[in-house]
Amino acid sequence: MRLGIYGAAEEVTGSLYLLEHDGRRILIDCGIFQGQDEDKKNSEPFPFDASTIDAALLTHAHLDHSGRIPLLVKRGFRGKIYATTPTLELCEILWRDSARLMQEEAEWKTRKNKRKGLPPVSPLFTEEEVDKALEFFAPLSYDDIFEIVPEIKVRFRDAGHILGSSIIEVWIGKESVKLVFSGDLGQQITVLDRSPAVINDADYVIIESTYGDRNHKSLDDTRNEFASIIEESLRDRSKILIPTFVVDRVQRLLYELTLLQEKGILSGDIPIYFDSPMGVKTTRVYRKYSSLLSSEVQDRILRNLDPFSPRGLKEVITPQESKKINDVSFAIVLAGSGMANGGRIVHHLKHNLWNPRSHLIFVGYQAEGTLGRRIIDGARFVKVAGEEVAVKCKAHTIGGFSAHGGQDDLLAWASNFKTNPVFLVTHGERKASNFLARELKKIGFEALVPQRGYEVLLAHGRPTVERKIEALAERPFKDLQGIVKDMDILLASLSDVLEGVEVAEDMEALLLSAKVLLEVANQRVATKMEVAQSETKDNYPSSTF
Repeated sequence: MRLGIYGAAEEVTGSLYLLEHDGRRILIDCGIFQGQDEDKKNSEPFPFDASTIDAALLTHAHLDHSGRIPLLVKRGFRGKIYATTPTLELCEILWRDSARLMQEEAEWKTRKNKRKGLPPVSPLFTEEEVDKALEFFAPLSYDDIFEIVPEIKVRFRDAGHILGSSIIEVWIGKESVKLVFSGDLGQQITVLDRSPAVINDADYVIIESTYGDRNHKSLDDTRNEFASIIEESLRDRSKILIPTFVVDRVQRLLYELTLLQEKGILSGDIPIYFDSPMGVKTTRVYRKYSSLLSSEVQDRILRNLDPFSPRGLKEVITPQESKKINDVSFAIVLAGSGMANGGRIVHHLKHNLWNPRSHLIFVGYQAEGTLGRRIIDGARFVKVAGEEVAVKCKAHTIGGFSAHGGQDDLLAWASNFKTNPVFLVTHGERKASNFLARELKKIGFEALVPQRGYEVLLAHGRPTVERKIEALAERPFKDLQGIVKDMDILLASLSDVLEGVEVAEDMEALLLSAKVLLEVANQRVATKMEVAQSETKDNYPSSTF
């Protein structure tokens, strides 16, 4: 009985967990990586044979949790894909859009490569793989227990993150070892979605930590901040650009703009361009499943008030319509992607970043390596669509609209567990994950921050977690990278244990000895590389002139 953590470890994207028991193999999430080295990470082989996976469970539709499922199918997966019905409908929309964008990008890169005499580029997956993946969809309802394969039962609970999002409870084996995968958790006080379900028992909890080191502003403070920024932006009478995630965030913004109009802060005469065909589709899904949203939203719908349709809203579908927005000097523009690393927001940024009167409002997490992150980190110049552009617009960040819970929300949810489970803290940058782990320890839980590739041996009621590290004798002699990987895990574990602890003299001597051995190994590898390079150079045939 084993859990492998192969993504979203000390980073926010690429969620991927493999659960193994008695010859059965179940995936929980299979998301894309976003940000730094995303192309390399997304295209590398899975750490398992896709054809051996019996089933996949999806916590929700966001691409960093679901986006590599079509690639999994491309590489041989033929099992069931379990999720709530709204999640599966949203996945189809997101995957088709991703396939289209990847195809366009691959064609563009292929044209460039052809001029350089380089080979063509293939997309990560195509619409054909998306169509195939849809055949394996298997919807599950909230709160009911299902046996998906022999001796593995699951239950989906509302995570309060986006429409259809789930916390997944998993029971394994005759001993009923229980794991709880938090997925992405919403805030305790919500607007569009319901509060995360309360769960009391588990042996292991895999908890997200996107905002594990900080809290959001209160709802009132967030709304006041948004109103203040909108008022300031309106005085400049220029473009107001809002990069949006097309699932949940854009629906929340449409609702908040509706409230500003009702308060008289935002005039209905100011055009609001909803420049996202995919966002238009996802908003229809939100309307379709409004019974799963908050009572605040349902109350409006009962009174025939559309929460997602402020006055002046213009849905922009075609590329030509999108380009015409460049001719409009004063408007609010909502466009994907939320991290500004693709989608129609890119060309709006290219035409407006340089303008000191324009405003740019980020309303969600910006991963390392994305264009959005570079802008909020203060870059004076950024490359947009292949062109260097000066950043002179006024940039704002509002964290309170996040669909993720802040630190206090995560701790409040975790404190409901009464069985003293082991917490594995994932889905957060290293600082955020470590901070949340320390806070969990303060309230009496054992908490670990795994690295990518970390494996956990599972057993009922265990107070500790074992790492699966093979003895050197079991390894091929040349598996040096595997040895280094295990050393990396051990070093991370030591770092967690030693933090704030006074080290005894004998332990200090051991660590210094290990440091010396690593330095010797490093020097020997460097020397061998120099010798190899020298031999290659000596054996290379001389050019004749």
